Amino acid sequence: MTFGPPSAELEPGARNAVDVCLSIKPEEHVALIADEPSREVAASIAAALDRIGATWNAVLIEDAARPLTSAPQPVLDALEHADVGILCVQPQPGELGARMTIVSVVERRGIRYAHMVGVTPQIMREGMRADYRLVDALSQRVCERMRHARRLRVETPSGTSFTASFDPSLAWVKTSGLIDRRYWSNLPAGEVFTTPASVDGVFVCDGTAGDYFGPKYGDLRATPLTLDIAGGRLKAAHCARKDLEQEFWDYCHTDEQSDRVGELAFGTNIALEDMIGVLLQDEKIPGVHIAFGDPYGSQTGAPWKSRTHIDVLTRACDVWIDDEQVIGSGRYLMDRFGL
Repeated sequence: MTFGPPSAELEPGARNAVDVCLSIKPEEHVALIADEPSREVAASIAAALDRIGATWNAVLIEDAARPLTSAPQPVLDALEHADVGILCVQPQPGELGARMTIVSVVERRGIRYAHMVGVTPQIMREGMRADYRLVDALSQRVCERMRHARRLRVETPSGTSFTASFDPSLAWVKTSGLIDRRYWSNLPAGEVFTTPASVDGVFVCDGTAGDYFGPKYGDLRATPLTLDIAGGRLKAAHCARKDLEQEFWDYCHTDEQSDRVGELAFGTNIALEDMIGVLLQDEKIPGVHIAFGDPYGSQTGAPWKSRTHIDVLTRACDVWIDDEQVIGSGRYLMDRFGL
């Protein structure tokens, strides 16, 4: 099967994904997995694969019932026989488990893999046109700095004010867009993350929330979600939208680790300036965000797991590593990283 005709305006982003981020060679076999809403993006990627002469196998998610209660067997089969995997889908409630199964195959086989959950044509025109070699250079410097950091402080105009400490035994992971066999990555990329030892303070989500909350509730600038955190655990949630407040609270109490901060991340895609209401791109904007639930332990080394994982984003961060400010009003102070 094919995904239809490609769009010329998406071509630069698709070529960036194929040529730069995944560095696909003509002799490699690619599993290209998509759903109906992502056909246009998948078609542009397919055209970029054709351009270099790579062999690709198309799998349409809608051949299985949505929302996915488990990973479709054709998807798993395609990844079992691929050198490279690309997943272009829009998230639906209850599908995180299926996506985690897909990722487990990728990690077991050690193939290069682009996770494009929530990708849109706008993202292909924006975040996917970044200079990923520069994003990689910044991400590497942040990684190196944080491996020796004792403390992080984050403040925003909307009321976010928290500190974080770190466990030196847990890894800082760079997903800068240059994908290798060791670490799969979201695309668009530009993120450095770990599992923090502790987070304490207030986090105001006035941007995008993760999993299906983004598509359901959109940009939260007008109705921010205020989260009280102590000892790395969610203690309270407040929002003018009581439906969102309750649903978020319930999500973060799915299992005994769902309320635990499993991820703290720097967004390092310096091509991005403002959020668009889609987590896949918004979490890469310069700043710091957190996620409750699963800590991606296969990458960070965290010894615990959760069935859930939900990111929360805040705007216009001021960030201090130990006592030195490195981000001001959502922009990196590049000279602090020698760039």
